[in-house]
Amino acid sequence: MKTLLRSIVWLALVIWLGGLFFFPVAAAAAFGTVTDTHVAGTIVAGCLRTLHHEGLFCGALMVILLALGRVLRVYRGSAMAGIAVTLIMLGLTAFSQFWIIPRMETYRIAAGGAIDAVPPTNPDRVGFNRLHHVSVDVEEGVMLGGVVLVFLLAHASIEPRDRYV
Repeated sequence: MKTLLRSIVWLALVIWLGGLFFFPVAAAAAFGTVTDTHVAGTIVAGCLRTLHHEGLFCGALMVILLALGRVLRVYRGSAMAGIAVTLIMLGLTAFSQFWIIPRMETYRIAAGGAIDAVPPTNPDRVGFNRLHHVSVDVEEGVMLGGVVLVFLLAHASIEPRDRYV
């Protein structure tokens, strides 16, 4: 039971964190190969929505399994810190998906659909760019949380007899 529970938690984290680390590569590829920045942005936005849904599912699954693992004594006390970090990651992901992205889309539509088609001083473009920077910071925060979570889960999984090996 311990192995199954830990394996599912690690698999969920690997899927989420792997997507987070791969996303900038996919975004760079879209903007590097597609000449129309509006089309590239549409591709990246679709990838980001998928990444967020993946993260929300994996994160929720992890919280449930970490809590269950704590009750079943699969994880030691530091599993609570893992739950806390996962909840922060979930909160940041939800904030990006349900607050930042819709507002960016509002600015993009108000600018006429293609944000690069309006001057850099256009208020809609300024607002879009500001939220884009916030979005990047939020995604980096989720990535950092995932890296911290790797260490927390590794520590929480150590059996008492294995601590000094």
